[in-house]
Amino acid sequence: MRREQSILRELDWTTVIVWLIMIFIGWLTVYAACYDYEHPDLFDFSRRQGQQFIWMGVSSLLAIFILAIDTRFFGNIAYLFYALMMGLLVVTIFVAPDVKGSHSWIQMGGFRFQPAELAKYATALCLAKFMSTYGYNMKRPRDFIITALIIGLPMLIIVAQQETGSALVFVVFILVLFREGLNGDILIYGALAILFFVLQLMFGYSVVFTAAVIIGLPLIIHYTRDASLFKIYALMNIAIWAICLIVRLIKAELLSYTVISIISLGASALLLIVFSFIRRNKAYLAVVLFFIGTAGLCCGADYAFNNVLQPHQQIRIKVVLGLEDDPQGAGYNVRQARIAIGSGGFFGKGFLNGTQTKLNYVPEQDTDFIFCTIGEEQGFFGCTIVVLLYVFFICRIILLAERQRTPFSRIYGYSVACIFFFHFCINIGMVIGLLPVIGIPLPFFSYGGSSMLAFTILLFTFLKLDTHRTDYMAA
Repeated sequence: MRREQSILRELDWTTVIVWLIMIFIGWLTVYAACYDYEHPDLFDFSRRQGQQFIWMGVSSLLAIFILAIDTRFFGNIAYLFYALMMGLLVVTIFVAPDVKGSHSWIQMGGFRFQPAELAKYATALCLAKFMSTYGYNMKRPRDFIITALIIGLPMLIIVAQQETGSALVFVVFILVLFREGLNGDILIYGALAILFFVLQLMFGYSVVFTAAVIIGLPLIIHYTRDASLFKIYALMNIAIWAICLIVRLIKAELLSYTVISIISLGASALLLIVFSFIRRNKAYLAVVLFFIGTAGLCCGADYAFNNVLQPHQQIRIKVVLGLEDDPQGAGYNVRQARIAIGSGGFFGKGFLNGTQTKLNYVPEQDTDFIFCTIGEEQGFFGCTIVVLLYVFFICRIILLAERQRTPFSRIYGYSVACIFFFHFCINIGMVIGLLPVIGIPLPFFSYGGSSMLAFTILLFTFLKLDTHRTDYMAA
């Protein structure tokens, strides 16, 4: 009895209350999204609002069960559970039926289950377990490679399921590594990789290579602190472009902008290699590696976009970048979602009074596009409340993670915060047209048993660990 009282006393009730508010608002939003005048019953278990209520009840019981488990259990099963989930993901490729081109759902009786949801939980546990082992050092190549494999393996398997959106979620674990000491330059290069990918799709190799040469200037100062090289590098590239542009004016067919950018990039790399020998300092080669990585990224991005991504995924990206306009095809969902959100005005049309959603103009309006129902019926005010609720929720998890006294609990807590952060940002971003549609649910709002259970397990495992934050044996 004393143990149960201790858990209830140490449990972070603020987070629990926010969780209850979110699943309750989410349930009402699902009801509004699939409301039918002929079946208005809120507790109609044959319809999605009733089924979501059942999942809420199951999730609540699951939360209670998790709080009753010994905290050492989570660390003890981390590797085994990860291995089992990886095996299940592989099996899913072969046994799952084709659902909109994806093989990621296992059907059992009348229920469907997506193993990729639980794979996030398994990866978070495994990552926390491995990174909290005695003697772990991220700067040691062996430890870093194993860490990368823990994150990358589920990504590759899920991509093989043709479920690219779910695979992208695992990228957010990089933020956890950053919190645990990963060099900040990795985040900068990651942001540059995304920028170069977009520039490659929109403008081609010439703009990307030119951008790499320009970015090479601050990198020279950062890595070499060599002012003379900085001047020579800048003057050389200005001269190359001036001469090549003059040649192009005389005879345009001799030089394309892509060829000029390749000459500039190659000359810059050669200059840096020469200086590395003159100065006998390998730091100069860091910028050369950046150039090589840029060229490899461009070729890889071009290949991946045309050969790995499905045609509908390619079109979605092109629509977001403004390369194509497909209002009746790939752009239809986002177009209708934006109309629905915009029509809500400041205070919305009122609960159950949405017209875009009631007339089913917005596809997937109770799952991936649930946010548009909030925007239409509750307006800008309601959207702001939901966004602030999520911001508070995520910040609260980070605060709890920072107060943990064991590496296992802290790393796991940051993993949970990052997963929720990714889902929140990507879902709302794709609904309002800032990001491509990749099928990411809004936690505790979107309809679905798999996501509801998985997010609840993620959250309450951390809350359970937090109740024993002074217990050094938690991991």
